[in-house]
Amino acid sequence: MSQEKIQMPSSTAGLTRYFDDYKSKIEIPPMIVVGICAAVAVLVILLNLYVN
Repeated sequence: MSQEKIQMPSSTAGLTRYFDDYKSKIEIPPMIVVGICAAVAVLVILLNLYVN
């Protein structure tokens, strides 16, 4: 067996901060997104109950 150790180059393992790079002009509050998702879910459930 070889006594040599192989060392890999040091890296940041893909840890990059992207949130500082781009700022959107349109910002939607999280509660609005949750409300829209809940409304769509209720709509789908109601349509499945009444259409079938």
